[in-house]
Amino acid sequence: MRNPMELTGRTVIVTGTGQGIGRAISELVLELGGNLVMVERNPETFAAVSAALAGDRTLAIQGDVTDEAFCARIVDDAVARFGAVHGLVNNAGITRPAMIEKMTLPQWQAVIDVNLTACHLMQQAVGRHMIARAKAGEPRPGAIVNISSTAGKRGSIGQVNYAAAKSGLYGITMTAALEWARYGIRVNSVGFGTVETPMTETIRSERFRERTLARIPLGRIAQPAEVAPLICFLLSEAASFITGQNWIEDGGSHMQP
Repeated sequence: MRNPMELTGRTVIVTGTGQGIGRAISELVLELGGNLVMVERNPETFAAVSAALAGDRTLAIQGDVTDEAFCARIVDDAVARFGAVHGLVNNAGITRPAMIEKMTLPQWQAVIDVNLTACHLMQQAVGRHMIARAKAGEPRPGAIVNISSTAGKRGSIGQVNYAAAKSGLYGITMTAALEWARYGIRVNSVGFGTVETPMTETIRSERFRERTLARIPLGRIAQPAEVAPLICFLLSEAASFITGQNWIEDGGSHMQP
């Protein structure tokens, strides 16, 4: 039986592929038959993931997604290699924690630049390419998934910059979904709770672990490989009538009526 989530023949750009969730999404894209464009800024993690996932269906590009020209080049290089871009996962992110009264402007701006502005720049670059294909007659040119966080819905002590950026992604997602629906472009977001990645080391530490687990009805911390399938589902034709939705994947810690 055909897998409704298969990505055969589809090209997906994933930012922040060097580790954690981005690495898991990248691996699953390949497993589902897709072409993968890996984007990573850190030289060490870039070298590692590029070597591990190298193949005929991968393209590795190192650079900074806060650079508008670089974002446009990613799309150009992907199209030159694979013919078109059918999916984007805006996953790149950083943290610069500090309490509100102590947060410096550079700490604020660095997180906003990577976690919010860069997502807009990548979404814009990929969207322009997809719109052009839609105008040429392609009915479903692609899908975009923006990686948010439950911090964007309930706040996060010591991370006002991160919470603000992740909350902003909900607005970016819904606006793009509204504007681009007429082109057949779908745009959704996924907000994660606690996933075992380098970015969550502090709240998973012995000092905070008990408090973190107490907020999760499933009673455990998620692994990157188990949260990646939702992203690939939203990229695939299995989600062909889903757009403008802000999904939450957090083990039940943010239940709403």
